[in-house]
Amino acid sequence: MILVGLSEIKLANKEQSLRTIGLGSCVGAIIYDIDRTIAGMAHIMLPESKIAKPGSHFLLGKFADTAIPELVRLICSYDIPLTRLRSKMAGGAEMFNSSRLTMMGSIGQRNIQAIKEQLHRFDIPIIAEDVGGHSGRTIEFYTHSSILSIRTVNRDEKQI
Repeated sequence: MILVGLSEIKLANKEQSLRTIGLGSCVGAIIYDIDRTIAGMAHIMLPESKIAKPGSHFLLGKFADTAIPELVRLICSYDIPLTRLRSKMAGGAEMFNSSRLTMMGSIGQRNIQAIKEQLHRFDIPIIAEDVGGHSGRTIEFYTHSSILSIRTVNRDEKQI
């Protein structure tokens, strides 16, 4: 099992799984090869890198608009064609209830939308998702089966 930390991107082969914990408004985005040889996961915190300070260094997994292109680049560097890539995602909860957040749009919903836009840009279909709500999640993706296991606070574990 490979642990994917906040703002990280990691890859796993068919004998390995990828896990990230503590997804609140963050989203765990998975891109995988349909032949189940390789998968990648990003623990995405925010939708757009344009909010980063000019000249600042940040992990590419922090933002949807940098994480998804980097995941695609890494997986395709193993000679996997784009046409074999699929995706799953979980997270993007609204962890705080505030009228200010409602006016701006919740970070979780903005993360989900930004990830979907990036996946669409690469023509990568979303096979399954467990997003939104008000509870945190821990997820684990099993490369050999393409199953995403999701543990949500105060709910039963489910697989998609």
